[in-house]
Amino acid sequence: MAVVNNLTDLQTPAQMPVPSQYSQGGTQSLPTRRICVLGVPLDLGASRRGVDMGPSAVRVAGLEARLESLGHQVTDGGNVAVEIAETRSTGDVHARFLNEIAETCSHTANAVIRALSDGMMPLVLGGDHSLAAGSVSGVAEFYRRRDQKIGVIWIDAHSDINTPQTSPSGNVHGMPLAALLGLGVDAGLAPLTGLLGYSPKIAPENTVLVGVRDIDAAERENLRRAGMTHVYTMRDIDERGMRAVMEEAIRAAGQGTAGYHVSLDMDWIDPEDAPGVGTPVRGGVTYREAHLAMEILADHGHLLSFEIVEVNPVIDEHNRTADLAVELACSAFGKKIL
Repeated sequence: MAVVNNLTDLQTPAQMPVPSQYSQGGTQSLPTRRICVLGVPLDLGASRRGVDMGPSAVRVAGLEARLESLGHQVTDGGNVAVEIAETRSTGDVHARFLNEIAETCSHTANAVIRALSDGMMPLVLGGDHSLAAGSVSGVAEFYRRRDQKIGVIWIDAHSDINTPQTSPSGNVHGMPLAALLGLGVDAGLAPLTGLLGYSPKIAPENTVLVGVRDIDAAERENLRRAGMTHVYTMRDIDERGMRAVMEEAIRAAGQGTAGYHVSLDMDWIDPEDAPGVGTPVRGGVTYREAHLAMEILADHGHLLSFEIVEVNPVIDEHNRTADLAVELACSAFGKKIL
């Protein structure tokens, strides 16, 4: 198959319209989709426990029913198997539980490939952000087999581009973007970097960071090493506005690609609105800004896959953060005010 360099030339099976009873009401103007929900209850990549319960919390918040109310067809693919921390040795303190995380990411990648092959769009629920090394690898491999590449919009308070040599904590949830971009092979990250037998999975010119506000000094150097030029901090959002930032992010992620994967870490949002996250950082986006970003993504219609990570019910307030995660997913999948 020839390489598709124009987003308008490609319509994936997950984007094809399906029969729907939802025909009126004005809150869903996009083609309906077949969505496969995949839970990855992984908490091995973080110091703070509890994000393994994130997939359950988001399901309890009514994800499936609320997406179906928009006309989408939703299938729950269950959870990817994850090892329990108490049954395993942490291994290298510079990359704790790396082998176990890589195994989970391998399973996640294969589950994502199966969903896409069945004509469904993966909606992955985390779990800590290290799982993205698997989900993005799966999407990238699916389109690689079609001689196409993907973009990634990484929406997060953190850049997640540490390696075992640069990480101050040894927590692998701060390393998945480094693995996907091909960093860390010589720095002890090979089990993640080499998932599915090749590296890198994504190109820096099609990879975008949005809303970062907590970056280690060594990560700044890693961003330069990786050739990352599309990095939008909270200052960019403050000064230029969410619309300008998201339009540029979508343009960069979509240039010469089949579309883009969106990786949404709930710590991107200010802790006042999303208190139940793995690593809260003050000064995040507001409730309304977060919805606007998702609505802009929906308007463009080139979303290939989506994930929501780092929901931690243990420190949440009456499941507020999981409920917000569901609201944002609905906005990303076409819910409109009018």
